[in-house]
Amino acid sequence: MKLAYLPIALIILTSPAHAALSGFYDSGEQIGTILADANVADALRQAPIGAITNSGTRSDGAMEWEIRTQECDLIVYLKSVPPQGVGKTTYEVEIGNSCE
Repeated sequence: MKLAYLPIALIILTSPAHAALSGFYDSGEQIGTILADANVADALRQAPIGAITNSGTRSDGAMEWEIRTQECDLIVYLKSVPPQGVGKTTYEVEIGNSCE
């Protein structure tokens, strides 16, 4: 290996690796995160879910999801949390509105 390529090789070898999920599995991860959140269940008053829809992205990059029940349309936001080192991205849930 030529000495000129050594810095590039060191950067590549020491940078953290990120696992990439397909869009299908990543959206499944996002939906699973929403359904597993007790605060979402409480905000929906434990009502059965009719639909979950990805409705866009907020200006800060958080993904917006709408959860519909018979009596409520709840908006939640998912903020991505990159892994520290090797692993997959996980998500934090933020409730955007309340069902009154």
